[in-house]
Amino acid sequence: MLRLLPLLMLAGTPAAQDVHDVPEQVQALLRDYQGQVPGASVLVLRDGEPLLRAAWGMADLEAGVPATPRSCYRLASLTKQFTAAAILLLAQDGRLSLHDPARRWLPSLPPAAAAVTLHHLLSHTSGLVDYEDVLPAGLDRQVHDADVLAILGGQDRTYFPPGSAYRYSNSGYALLALVVERASGQDFPAFLRERIFAPLGMATAVAHREGHDTVAHRAWGYSQAGGAWVRTDQSPTSAVLGDGGIYASVDDLARWEAALHDDRLLRQPWRGLMFAPHTATDEPDVPHYGYGWRLNGDSTWHSGESIGFRNAIVRWPRQRLAVVVLSNRDEPGPYPLALALGRLYGAPAAGAGP
Repeated sequence: MLRLLPLLMLAGTPAAQDVHDVPEQVQALLRDYQGQVPGASVLVLRDGEPLLRAAWGMADLEAGVPATPRSCYRLASLTKQFTAAAILLLAQDGRLSLHDPARRWLPSLPPAAAAVTLHHLLSHTSGLVDYEDVLPAGLDRQVHDADVLAILGGQDRTYFPPGSAYRYSNSGYALLALVVERASGQDFPAFLRERIFAPLGMATAVAHREGHDTVAHRAWGYSQAGGAWVRTDQSPTSAVLGDGGIYASVDDLARWEAALHDDRLLRQPWRGLMFAPHTATDEPDVPHYGYGWRLNGDSTWHSGESIGFRNAIVRWPRQRLAVVVLSNRDEPGPYPLALALGRLYGAPAAGAGP
């Protein structure tokens, strides 16, 4: 276990650690991200204090902009925990019930979805068809959450009876963003900004809509092709917000992590529902899924993967320890890296995955 003096509290604006000053064990783990390559921003928190806050590589290869802890990455499926929190806030407000049929809020869903509830959408037990598998052939534009609803409206079938099994579903979380809009009377980005980002001081977090807002300190996504890194920042599904459309920095996520330990945003038992084992899964390192979180013994975690981005957040709540890795490249997946960093800083071995 590394024993380092913590950095300044994130309530201020601490300087990033010089990557040359971090321990050799950390340098070795981040070797693939060093130099003129797509980078990674990394944060290790204990008791709300950053033990490691640094970045490697580049946020923008073409412009020569290095990655920093303030760089904002497309969170991809790390977004789901915020979508889940938005639904829970509305339930806490009495604006909706987790047992509401999805068709109460989205009546254009097909008859096959009649038994699907918001709980099923949150816990990936709806059985709804994955919209990415039924996108129109020759699609030459980006789809949005409303397009997902339209696509699913033409799919009068489910993979299994709602509530009877688990299948990870981007469709479900795109629909949940639309439920947030209809139950709150606000668009999804505005609701997140007013109810989550602004109250927590997540100054650069945004549910990004091209042409409507600007991503501060933006990290652009890249993929390898022919031995070189090529910008691949967007795909036809990158504009869907509920399942993956938030951009944020590790500094933003430090403030989010703090809010998961107290009542500043969600009161108990609402906050606890995010981490309750709502359904068993057959995924590696995921015995159970909560609402927007994967549960694995002592740890709660989630990964985020979309074209040009790979991210992970792993939390060990009993130890008040959390690791965040955000990267603007399509490989490698950072979940093993986050686990390795966690172990360096005192995460328990049992139940923490490989």
